[in-house]
Amino acid sequence: MKFYRPEVFPTPLPMLWVHAGLAKEIGVVVSVRATPGGTWGYYETLRGRQGYLWPCGDAKSAAEQIDLFLKHQMFPSTW
Repeated sequence: MKFYRPEVFPTPLPMLWVHAGLAKEIGVVVSVRATPGGTWGYYETLRGRQGYLWPCGDAKSAAEQIDLFLKHQMFPSTW
């Protein structure tokens, strides 16, 4: 796992790039942010607060949500 801060994503948040299998050009950058109510959530980094994916604490459901997001990026005409 590699954390980085490239110029493409100028944000002070730790980020994790999730690729769609071997397709390195398809992916999403995920970060964790505070949510209303004092909890934490996974976010699509580029969309900021609008990119809410799933609450922290349930990694399996968050992975399923990211999987759906990536499938939509790979096959947009099937959705």
